[in-house]
Amino acid sequence: MVRWNETLGAGVLKIGGAERMLPQQRAHWRGRGKVRSGVTQILVRLIWMTGFLSVTLAALLSTHIFPALHSVLCSSFAEVHKLQTKQGEFAVQSSSKLSWTRELTPPHLSRRSQSSEKLDGVDEWLGNAKLWKHPPSRNFEPCVEPSESYQAPGDSRGYLLVHTNGGLNQMRAGICDMVAVARIINATLVIPELDKQSFWQDTSNFSDVFDEEYFIKTLADDVKIVKKLPKELASVTRAVKHFRSWSGVDYYQEEIAPLWQEYKVIRAAKSDSRLANNNLPPDIQKLRCRVHYDALRFAPRIEAMGQLLVKRMRSYGPYIALHLRYEKDIVAFSGCTHGLTTAEAEELTAIRENTPYWKVKEINSTEQRSKGLCPLTPKEVGIFLGGLGYPPSTPIYIAAGEIYGGDARMAELGSQYPNLIKKEKLASPEELAPFMSHATQMAALDYIVSVESDVFVPSYSGNMARAVEGHRRYLGHRKTIIPDRKALVYLFNKMARGKLSEGKRLSDSITEIHRKRQGSPRKRKGPISGTRGRERFRTEEAFYTNPLPDCLCQRESANNSMNSIGTGVNTTTAQGLNTWNTENASSGAYLDSTGVSTEIKTAERDALILL
Repeated sequence: MVRWNETLGAGVLKIGGAERMLPQQRAHWRGRGKVRSGVTQILVRLIWMTGFLSVTLAALLSTHIFPALHSVLCSSFAEVHKLQTKQGEFAVQSSSKLSWTRELTPPHLSRRSQSSEKLDGVDEWLGNAKLWKHPPSRNFEPCVEPSESYQAPGDSRGYLLVHTNGGLNQMRAGICDMVAVARIINATLVIPELDKQSFWQDTSNFSDVFDEEYFIKTLADDVKIVKKLPKELASVTRAVKHFRSWSGVDYYQEEIAPLWQEYKVIRAAKSDSRLANNNLPPDIQKLRCRVHYDALRFAPRIEAMGQLLVKRMRSYGPYIALHLRYEKDIVAFSGCTHGLTTAEAEELTAIRENTPYWKVKEINSTEQRSKGLCPLTPKEVGIFLGGLGYPPSTPIYIAAGEIYGGDARMAELGSQYPNLIKKEKLASPEELAPFMSHATQMAALDYIVSVESDVFVPSYSGNMARAVEGHRRYLGHRKTIIPDRKALVYLFNKMARGKLSEGKRLSDSITEIHRKRQGSPRKRKGPISGTRGRERFRTEEAFYTNPLPDCLCQRESANNSMNSIGTGVNTTTAQGLNTWNTENASSGAYLDSTGVSTEIKTAERDALILL
């Protein structure tokens, strides 16, 4: 019996009470089974491909992306943690007087605006992590402990009075040198007198700027230090001396020490550059470093405020500290008038002519600039940073006084990098009030923020630039980009003639020129070949610009054995270091404090100009 099944759409044969499909029905279901099987196979393949792609992507991320990201984030968080720890210490030490150190955001700033500015730059930061990466330190670490033969100071032969000269960092270097001189001539050092008559007219005393008690206590095993000359010696005749510049131990032992036979008090009329950069006993060099990087720390209230500014700056993300040396004094001193009006040039010339301790009066501005002896203008700094690849959202701390020309001269840099931040933006007027009328103390705040920055860039190789560079080398060779001003002027002049414009070609050239000028380890540079007499000392790299080899040693093996480079302990390592001079391609130039031009030449400089 055959009946029609409406559901199956086919005939069904009923035999003996059981239903069996007709051939048409069996064919129908075989077709549907094949379709169902094909769909299943496609789904399985899709699932398998998805799993394969997921595993592949995970492998790529773990191999290339996450390590770099982890490195960047970890270093950033470690730095923040370190700064938080320091800040906590300062807050504990001075909680009764400096309650404002607990406030991370200044009262006059919006927390919301800071957060949004920081978030806006996060993606760009992560995409340009190499811009913030420090150069390899090659296992160099501070090694400033005295030798086994080093002894505590013996009986003092007399008192050394010191009158420092110059700005903050010129005075700091001079104080460190005078500690070493006191050790050499076996003198009791009276706390130095700071310069109150220079261009800055600052009335600060030693204890206003530096931690006087810590200074005396820390150096107790090196030099005897007293706060004041004993009353019984206040009116005695003093030997007033202008110590010879860049002098060695023999000069002080043979020409200065014999003065003790007639005098109880020797007064050093100046302190800057009175000690040689090189060829001094290792213990004297290490003493200079112990003073500069430890004993001569800033007064607690300056340290606390400086670290507070660092914390607030970090709230914007990783930042550049730009030492924009374009204040009136340096523009007048250098004689550089490029981009200035006739009235401005005449004003600066008058300042230079009327400043008696600036020896050079007639300066050819064009020649100065072509030699790389002029500070970069704010506009040129913007082109330079853009050429290096730093995005417009980069937070930039301006470590400077009042820029000559004011906001008008800063306009082009500000339009390219709108996130320019000064002390006055990070702190309220009330917080800055104790420091505002003291240029030396304001400079100390800039120094702290610059040393702690992710990247430091000086527009001119003055005393602060050199001091910060050396301090950052001492602390682990933190990224410090030293502009090759001579090479940059060559490029800027091509731009002015219309032969070059901002873009990839310019950026590639700037990046290549500065690829080996970012603070990696190298030995301190000696005098320029061909110079003679005392001029050789003038062309040497300053001791505090680069404390290697005297105060930095390379960790050789897992047992932490240390060998001091250049002292003869390990000649193989010392010779090897010469092959690491990755920054010797070019080294810039400067005008020293006496106004004498000094150009540090290299044979490779022209080869770096790619255009």
